[in-house]
Amino acid sequence: MTREEVVKKINQILIDEFEIEEAVIDPTGNIIETLGIDSLDLVDLVVLIEKNFGFKVVNEEMGGIKNLNDFYDYVTARAK
Repeated sequence: MTREEVVKKINQILIDEFEIEEAVIDPTGNIIETLGIDSLDLVDLVVLIEKNFGFKVVNEEMGGIKNLNDFYDYVTARAK
């Protein structure tokens, strides 16, 4: 799966599942602050990523993820 496909799919999840306006999605902004989500939403997002991309997210690997670009890269590297 290409990074472009991952970005498109993750953004669609954010729009559909969390009702985030597309204009708010800033790849360089802090995920929680920029998207206005809380820690429970973040857990829901991880579950959706696992379901949609077919891999298990490892908490220890998530520590370095600060913005959506980092998240896109993480998912792209692990997606089937």
